[in-house]
Amino acid sequence: MPVPPEAHGLGPHVVGQRVVVRRILPGETGPSGGPAMTDLLGICLAWGDGSCVVAPEHGDPVTIRLADIVSGKPVPPRPSPRLRVSPLEAQTRALALWPDLETEHHGAWLLRHSPTSTARRANSVLAFGPSGVHDDLDAVVQWYAGRTGRPIAAVITGSPEHAFFRDLGWGAESNDDDTLFQLASVASARRGLGSRQARSTKPAVLEEDGDLVVARIGDLASGVAAYADDWVGFRSIEVAESARRQGLGLQVMAALLEWGAERGARTAYLQVLGDNAPALALYAGLGFVTHHAYRYLAPPTA
Repeated sequence: MPVPPEAHGLGPHVVGQRVVVRRILPGETGPSGGPAMTDLLGICLAWGDGSCVVAPEHGDPVTIRLADIVSGKPVPPRPSPRLRVSPLEAQTRALALWPDLETEHHGAWLLRHSPTSTARRANSVLAFGPSGVHDDLDAVVQWYAGRTGRPIAAVITGSPEHAFFRDLGWGAESNDDDTLFQLASVASARRGLGSRQARSTKPAVLEEDGDLVVARIGDLASGVAAYADDWVGFRSIEVAESARRQGLGLQVMAALLEWGAERGARTAYLQVLGDNAPALALYAGLGFVTHHAYRYLAPPTA
């Protein structure tokens, strides 16, 4: 007899949803001598007439007799591939925003310094996990002593590295709010920007330098984008105080996004402070979601 739908959470209502189904393999024997069973994860395409159809991520759809279902349930949708990359990989991709960046690995930590930028992202050690070496802290302090004069560590909020630096007396580098690394599909961001028309008709002028570009609208607004490995990232989106609330920032972003799309970018990224409510609302409207949150820590000043 088929297992009643209420016993396993399956039924006609799961059509179109991602499900996991444990089923009997008719005619096969399992290791214990009983019926062999297997699990199938995929999208339920149909339910009725004594069977259901499930499409796995790879391969052809599978038709399952309801009488062979042992258990099952709906499961959350699988995150998009861009959200499955690790925070370290996402941050490493974002290094493209500073072509002049000097980097050096110390164990699993990445030391970063830009001679032309004061941005913390370009002048901090990326400590997203254990370094794996015994002299990690001394090496960080010494490396930045000859460059910026003050070491800064970027750590995942709440991670063991966060606790490690905090226990050594390191505190918030300049504010207590997390920095949010956000991602969106280029397609969704373009759609969102397309529905928000800027009041200015002055076009953005692009200044390209390889895989980096600066977009300017006179001296009123500007921004920077970089392309690498089908990702396009944004930084330094700035609008003169006298020209704000005219949509110029969106116009700059739209120009940078189109530039990235023309190069084949499918994922867009940016970073924003967690207390910047207006920016977060704007980016959410463009399809951006937070991939990870992190903080900048620095030793106490003398």
